[in-house]
Amino acid sequence: MTWNGWAQIALVLAAILATAIPLARYIAAVAAGRVRFLAVLERPIYAACGIDPARGMGWRGYTLAMLAANAAGFVLLYLLLRLQGVLPLNPQGFGGIGPWLAFNTAASFVTNTDWQAYSGEAAMSNLSQMAGLSVQNFLSAATGIALALAVSRAFAAGKLQDLGNFWADFVRVTLYLLLPLALVLGLAFVAMGMPQTLAANAEATTLEGATQVIPLGPAAFQIAIKHLGTNGGGFFGANSAHPFEGPRRWRPRRRSGRSRSSPSRWRWPSATSWATRARAAHCWR
Repeated sequence: MTWNGWAQIALVLAAILATAIPLARYIAAVAAGRVRFLAVLERPIYAACGIDPARGMGWRGYTLAMLAANAAGFVLLYLLLRLQGVLPLNPQGFGGIGPWLAFNTAASFVTNTDWQAYSGEAAMSNLSQMAGLSVQNFLSAATGIALALAVSRAFAAGKLQDLGNFWADFVRVTLYLLLPLALVLGLAFVAMGMPQTLAANAEATTLEGATQVIPLGPAAFQIAIKHLGTNGGGFFGANSAHPFEGPRRWRPRRRSGRSRSSPSRWRWPSATSWATRARAAHCWR
């Protein structure tokens, strides 16, 4: 390997550490309930759902709560996909997704697998993309981080009696971690040229005089949580190979659009691992 190659590896590792360690400390603070700048939203959620965030759960309660949340998410996403043909925000006029494909897609997105056996711009309505797939990109990632926090508490305490409260972890991770970061990254993607619109498509005339239909949609913020949650489900069928998922504005001609989105994937697992370690070390002290 050349010195240039080693220098690039060192630069990437340094960038990961420089951002992952502060993010890990923030995750640990969120897990401990010390971050409350969105308490005006957090408290009504607990009140509406009958959640007591201070009530600890054993491993059985934590597991059952996680399974219940994800089972509800699966059913809602399945129904949304099946019924998208009669629901609003469907400017393309797509019909409902078939039962097997809807089942596969719902199971895949709920489990953070995000296997796509369809092309999003040719099958999914804006409502399905926003209220279905994007929402599960948030919630499946929040589930994984919540479980990592529970494991760290188990290691720290040396027992399985009190792993925290799944519902509190679930809500806090979504409100204080995923939503703010996705908002910032989504706005950055919009500024770089990613589409974020409810319009179905745009038409352009090629040099040969033919009409080309260019698919559009609310892509930028879905791509943001796709990367932040280490999800694979993109807005377009080609995912990051699609030019709208790798816009060229603000970057040199030969650089890939993934150069600005991929770091969000690298930092998040590193920060979560560091946060669980820090959480365990804090409890041991």
